[in-house]
Amino acid sequence: MKLNLNIQPLSSWIKTSSEPLVIAGPCSAETEDQLVATAHLLANTGKVSALRAGIWKPRTRPGEFEGIGSIGLEWLKRAKAVTGLPTAVEVATAKHVEEALKAGVDILWVGARSTANPFTVQEIADALRGVDVPVMVKNPVNPDLSLWIGALERINNAGITKLAAIHRGFSSHEKSAFRNEPMWDLAISLKTHAPDLPMINDPSHITGNRDLIGYISQKALDLDMQGLMIESHIDPTVAWTDAKQQVTPAALVEIINHLALRKPETRNTEVNDKLTELRNQIDKIDDLVIQKMAERMKIVEQIGNYKKDNNITILQVSRWDEILNKRTNYAKALKLSTEFTEKLLELIHSESIRKQTEIMNKNEAGQAADKLTHA
Repeated sequence: MKLNLNIQPLSSWIKTSSEPLVIAGPCSAETEDQLVATAHLLANTGKVSALRAGIWKPRTRPGEFEGIGSIGLEWLKRAKAVTGLPTAVEVATAKHVEEALKAGVDILWVGARSTANPFTVQEIADALRGVDVPVMVKNPVNPDLSLWIGALERINNAGITKLAAIHRGFSSHEKSAFRNEPMWDLAISLKTHAPDLPMINDPSHITGNRDLIGYISQKALDLDMQGLMIESHIDPTVAWTDAKQQVTPAALVEIINHLALRKPETRNTEVNDKLTELRNQIDKIDDLVIQKMAERMKIVEQIGNYKKDNNITILQVSRWDEILNKRTNYAKALKLSTEFTEKLLELIHSESIRKQTEIMNKNEAGQAADKLTHA
């Protein structure tokens, strides 16, 4: 289902002198000198389109640095005056919105913790009503596409048409190389729901590690995201917050220079014809896969009826283990990843269990209804 968002293209509210679009700056504004000096270096790279800085920092636990506060907005004004870079800050309350706009901040963003709370988002949206300012909305902390969409809709309903999404990864209980799991499928799903909505990637928060920023940035651009938000500090080793995920302005240039820029479309007829041919092959295979899956489920229904007639439990753990082991080994021999194969098999198995459960409970539900009718 496509989202009915009234939005303007990214190019109408942020200009870039080079590709890709980059919004950069320190995780936190710490001192005026630190912020202005960093802004100078970023502006001199010629690679940065806007300066970001954390003014109010929502921290997980009390006692941690929660941002310099409103005084940092004055530092941002000075940084903008001396560099010409537009400025961007996170807002989490109506008061933040009011103060940021009064200070002339050019772009606002809603953070992951705020996106997770519809009350907070609505408060921000109400404060934005009647204001013409670009707003970017980060995905919620947890992998919940509806919350992300809801936050975007609330901001858009307030009259904000200069709107973008920020993909910053999601919290996960599983340990990995990333601070926040990218879960690219959720970002792709949002792009599918809202094809015209600009999406910016935040590799700093996804990785939590400056050494992986280039890798995630390339992946994001390959998935047709319109830009990057990267945390950059004049000296990350002494940063007050998130030191490990910040890069120097010089390192930022290296990252950007090594990115390969690919276009989503081409006017080369020969290339388009080849893509069409290959996609037609995929379409035929997909149709065959779906057809075979339907045939498989018909057999599953027969099995469900047989188990019901012979009073056999739905789940047979030994059989499931056998399927998982055999199919995984077979898929590995065919160069399919184990992770993909296991997810696919689990999805098929879940549907098989659902169908058999429906068959098992069908008569029982009817008998229960009859008893209620004649009670």
